[in-house]
Amino acid sequence: MANSKSTLTQRLDNLYEFDRQPVTADKLQGPGRFIALFAGEHVAATEFVIGAMFVIHGVSARDLFFGLLAGNLLAVLSWTFLVAPIAVRTRLTLYWYLRKICGPGLTYIYNVANALLYCGLAGAMISVSATAVGLAFKIQTPTLTDVLPNSVGWVVITLAVGGVVTLFAILGFEKVSKFSSICSPWLFAIFVAGALALLPSLGEINSLGDFWHVAKTRIWNGVPTPGQERFNFWHITFFAWFANLAMHVGLSDMALFRYARTWKYGLFSAFGMFPGHYLAWICSGIMVAAVAREMNPGMMAFTAAGVPGALAVLIAGWTTSNPTMYRAGLALQVVTPDWARWRVTLVAGVVTSVVACFPVIFMRLLDFVALYGLILMPIGAVVFAEHWILPRVGLPQYRAHQRGEFINWAALLSWVLTLVAVFLLPLHMYFKWLPGYFIAQGLYLLFTALDVKMRPLSGRETAQSN
Repeated sequence: MANSKSTLTQRLDNLYEFDRQPVTADKLQGPGRFIALFAGEHVAATEFVIGAMFVIHGVSARDLFFGLLAGNLLAVLSWTFLVAPIAVRTRLTLYWYLRKICGPGLTYIYNVANALLYCGLAGAMISVSATAVGLAFKIQTPTLTDVLPNSVGWVVITLAVGGVVTLFAILGFEKVSKFSSICSPWLFAIFVAGALALLPSLGEINSLGDFWHVAKTRIWNGVPTPGQERFNFWHITFFAWFANLAMHVGLSDMALFRYARTWKYGLFSAFGMFPGHYLAWICSGIMVAAVAREMNPGMMAFTAAGVPGALAVLIAGWTTSNPTMYRAGLALQVVTPDWARWRVTLVAGVVTSVVACFPVIFMRLLDFVALYGLILMPIGAVVFAEHWILPRVGLPQYRAHQRGEFINWAALLSWVLTLVAVFLLPLHMYFKWLPGYFIAQGLYLLFTALDVKMRPLSGRETAQSN
């Protein structure tokens, strides 16, 4: 028994994925892996929630269609021109590149915050999948106003779904992308089929003009559900842009693009944004309108497409939470440097599964996504400034690494003061991150210049940093 246990541990330890070193050239992945990963991650369970929430928030049809177009295009450009070039140049995860820039102390703080937020996000996706399982077993699932678990059955099915997600995340990047490539085409078909099946229940449609009339009057009619804020074009544009803010502007997807052959692979994010964050959000809006705006993803999909629809919700949660939990495991490795990635991911999976039992996360998903991106955004701005701007203005890079400092105080102050500034800005939560990004970069350049002036690097340190 001891030998078999030892063998299993050794096999898991062999799931090495360049956790602390640059990816080597022989391990780079082709376009298909990235297309599948983005399609699988963004044609997913959360789309059932987000698209439906736009209907509940009373956005108009015109604002929705044009807002999603603009916001998703901006998101693709952010992946292509912000995160992918840095990832391809360094071949490192953000978490280990950050250690060189900010020192181990600040990296520790950031990675714990990042991993916990990732666990919350993955937990929301697991909760959505669990609504489909609950439907199959006739278990009471949470409602829009629930904060705590409302039944023992809900807790049991949520923990079971979380266990499956954790297993795939442990198996690593290749298994995650393969799982997504198998599931994503089917999931997208279910979204489209479900919406088409329910459209006739909203009104007679014989032409594109008929559809637009039904869309304006029965689906996105500009009337929010009582108690909900009304959204407009700018809310939709900015939400679509920052829905994955931590991944692109915040640079967390360096963990994925370090495997890319070229920075141009960032354009493959379009295979996630437009099928998932455009068409799937539209389709889920149609579905929730057809069930009288009742927020229950499993029930929505089952009403639209029967058993295949419920299965789509279940598997869609897996395809999204798998890579999210994979990122959480990578982030936590800085806290547990002597642990193999699979051990760290297992811990993250347990935390995530417990979080998923609390429906407040996925029922308040829009607010959680906004807060999540806002908290991590300043560090992405700091890393971008360190990588691209400092060399161009004549300031040395990687000072914390060269000096052996525990914390880069310029980065920590920039992070904290930016968050204070953005929370004080008299703007809607969705709009705060954009000025905050430039505030963070400006503060970091200022504090870096002051630091270099007060504590100039020696000649040897300057040569090494450059």
